[in-house]
Order: sequence, then C-alpha cells, then structure tokens
Amino acid sequence: MTDSSEITREPIPPPSWDAATLRWTLVTMTMATGLYFLSGSVVSVALPAIGRSLDAGLAGLQWTVNGYFLTLSVLLIPAGALGDRYGRRRAILIGMTLFGVMALVAGVAPTIEWLIGARLLQGVGAAFLVPAPLATLRAVHTRAEDRGAAIGYWSGWSGVTLIVGPLLGGWLVDRFSWRWAFFFQVPLIAVAIWLIIRHVPETREGVRGRLDWAGAALAGLGFGGLLLWLVQGPEWGWRNPMTWGSLLIGAAGIGLFILVESRVSNPMVPLRLFRLGNFSGANLNTFAVYGALEALLFFLILYVQSVMGVSALISGLLFVPISAILLFLSPFFGRLAGRHGARRLLTLGPFLSGGGILLLLGLQPESNFWLGTMPGVVLFSLGLAAMVAPLTNTIMSSVDSRYGGLAAAFNQVVARVAGLVAIAGLGIVLSWTFNTALDGYLAGSLSVPPASPLSKERVDPNAAIGALEDLPLEAREAVRSSYTEAFYRVMLINALLIMAGGVVAWVMIRDRGAPDALRGDEPT
Repeated sequence: MTDSSEITREPIPPPSWDAATLRWTLVTMTMATGLYFLSGSVVSVALPAIGRSLDAGLAGLQWTVNGYFLTLSVLLIPAGALGDRYGRRRAILIGMTLFGVMALVAGVAPTIEWLIGARLLQGVGAAFLVPAPLATLRAVHTRAEDRGAAIGYWSGWSGVTLIVGPLLGGWLVDRFSWRWAFFFQVPLIAVAIWLIIRHVPETREGVRGRLDWAGAALAGLGFGGLLLWLVQGPEWGWRNPMTWGSLLIGAAGIGLFILVESRVSNPMVPLRLFRLGNFSGANLNTFAVYGALEALLFFLILYVQSVMGVSALISGLLFVPISAILLFLSPFFGRLAGRHGARRLLTLGPFLSGGGILLLLGLQPESNFWLGTMPGVVLFSLGLAAMVAPLTNTIMSSVDSRYGGLAAAFNQVVARVAGLVAIAGLGIVLSWTFNTALDGYLAGSLSVPPASPLSKERVDPNAAIGALEDLPLEAREAVRSSYTEAFYRVMLINALLIMAGGVVAWVMIRDRGAPDALRGDEPT
C-alpha cells in the first residue's frame, strides 16, 4: 500500500544512440569532470601568490582549498540524486554555469574573505560535475564492455589533470597573475557548455514523488561535520572543543540520516543499496584504495623533499608515471572488466600497488631519487590502473540506472573521506614513531640546543626537519634516521591498507552476467 508521496517509476525504454553521440558524450563528460579536478590542482599552486597579494595567513589559504572541497563533498549526494530525478544534462549545465561564474568572481577577489566565499560557492557547482557525468555515461552505454571502456577513458583523461594542473598553474602565476588560475577556467567552461547543449542527450529516470529534503539536509550535516573534524582537526588540535563538537555533530547527523532514510517512503539514499554485495564491496575497496593513494602521495612527497632534499619541481614528477599509466591502461582494464568481470582485477590490483609501496621501504636520506622512488611508484601505478576503471564501473553497474548519479556521488564521498582519514591517522603514526625513535637517541649521549625544536616534550617531525641547519651534525642524523623509521612504519601500514582492499574485493564482489542491481520498488 502506498501514499501519494511514494516514489513511482514510469517505464522508459532504453534509447539507442549513434556512435557520434556516444563519442561526444564521452568527450564532454570527461571535460566536465576534468574541470573539477583541474581547478583544485591549479589553485593549489597559486596559494603562495594569493597569500602575498591578499595578505592572507595560513588559515585563509587553507580555507581557499578546504572550503571548496567541503561544500563539494557535502552536496555530492544531493546533487547526484537531483540529476537522476530532474535530468543529468540539466544538472551538469547548472553546475558548470555556477562553477564558471564563481571562477570569475574569485578571479576579481579584493580580499581573502571574498575569495573564500567564491570558492565555497564554486564547490556547490562542482558537486554536479562528478556524479551526473558518470551517471550519463552509465545511461548511454548499455553494453557492459562499452561502458567499461568509456569509464576507462574517463578515468585516464581525468587523471591527466594531475600533470597538467600544477604545470599550468605555475605558468599562469609566473607569466600573468594568480587571478588567471581562475580566469582561464571561464572560456573552457563556455566551450564545454556549448558542446553539451549541442551534442549530449538528456538522461533521467521516470521518477515522481516528493524529494527527501530531510535526508538531504541530514546527509549534508553529517558528512559536513565529519569532514570539518578531519580537515580542521590538525589546525584546531584534536582535543579542542570545536574539533570534538564537529565530530559529535557529524556523528549525530549521520545517525539521524540513517534513521530517517529507514522510515521515509522515498529516501534520498535507499538503505537497501548497502545490501548489494558489489555496491558495498566496491565502496569498501574504494576506501582502501583511495585512502592509500592519498596517503602515499602526501607522505612520499614530504619525505623526498624534507629528508632527501629533492626540489618541489622534481618531486612533482612523481605524479607523471601515475597519470601516464592511468591514461594508457585504464581503457584496456575497463574494457577487460566489462567483458570478464572486475573481481580478479580488484583483487590483484591492490596487491600490485601494495608491493609498490613496500619497495619504498628501501629509501634512505642519501638514496638516488629516481632509482629509489620510481620502481615502487610505477608498480603502484600499474596496480592502480588495474583498479580505477573496473572499480568505478562496478559501482555504476551494481545499481539500477535510476540510482546512477547517487551511486557515483556516494563513491566520491567515500574516496574523499578515505583520503582525509588516512592522512590524519597515518600522520599520528608518523609523529608517534618519530618521537619514539628520537627519544632513543636523546636518551643516549646526544645533546641539543635548549631553544631547538628537539628540546620540546613532543617534537613535530616537520618542524624538526625544518630546523636541520641549526642542529649539530649528530642531531641532524638522529632526526633523519627517526623520520625514516617513521616513514617506513607509515608505508608498511599503507601497504596493508590497500591490500586489505584486495581481500574485500575477493570476498564481497561477484562477477555476474547481469548487474547486481536494485530492480523495482521493494520496501526499504
């Protein structure tokens, strides 16, 4: 028995699109998502120039980046659901228009507060630029093999922004001004909007019924509180009442969200999605893979720059093999997963990537950068290429097409939270291991100046590395050795994390001839 607020579904026969439409849809959806990735990487390079120009402190610069990702992450799930319901092309066009207008507003910002406000609103627009494009690709490619290949191309070209973004951002800032890190986005967005209007078909599901506004608000509150806790915890301090308050608000929001979604007739996120083994298993795999990826890049770049003394420009080349291998191999692995299933790839890939991380345990302060890092990074990248497209395709194929945008949005939230949790958690491991190792040296005959960072009860590893030039030779070696030991511990845990994703994939994910999808409107 149902009431008027319940969800209903009109029968919509799957249309058949010609090759040109499929090709243009792939190009434009990749452009839409690429702009979202590109904006984040370009602006990060411009931060020092922004700080000098707008007289902004560290907190202001952090919020220029974190504010964008906070609103983006909070609104991903509602944005995905709205696209599924009211039209994905419409959602993308609205998101891109807001994204472009706010890029222009950010570019003319006279103060850091103005810039942060523009970035917060730009994040709102960006929330539509990941779930709706992926859901569109899922809707127009009805054959599993074609869908896997399309998502592979999408993954590979989106990864290219890891290379292009920092290089383009540095050139724009050096040649013109930091403001061009925002202005350059506007003509690209205009071209993308024109191509989408001209070539991309509208896809939506025949869904009617009242929208779950309470679920949307609670999802935003819950994930927003959790992300604020993770993002601001290191700055505020983990014992700060504001930090704990953010965690409690996030936990309460998620708890109420689950309660509401279990009771309403037309939930924003149907909880029965999580009873699907492929959906739940792929999201757990996502948490392991993307947590390990973010942690690897963060801590490896810190080590090679701070301990090995490699320049920022050279250390940035660590991104090149990751992006290049993703670009060339993602379509192949996506097509392979579409044809034969993703389970074996999602099991093997994490163990390859974990092996690559373990190769980094040979790094020493005096190691050659290329010989010390590249074998591990290349092996990690091969494993990552075997996972990214099959993982995304498994998420999108595990649910009925009416939940395509929602599935993509939830997966992006999982990936974002995974990176923050991994960096925060492994940062604690790094600090604890560094201090334990350093205490062993200080308990011996090692002496340090009274004003040195090493004289504090708890030593910040990065502060100690930054003060190396002011330390005696013996103390320098102790700091480098302690940091190396801490780095090894972090990399070992990181390898185990991503390998755990492979075990999850083998246990939970199944290859099927038909998608493991929700069909019909069974009760929640």
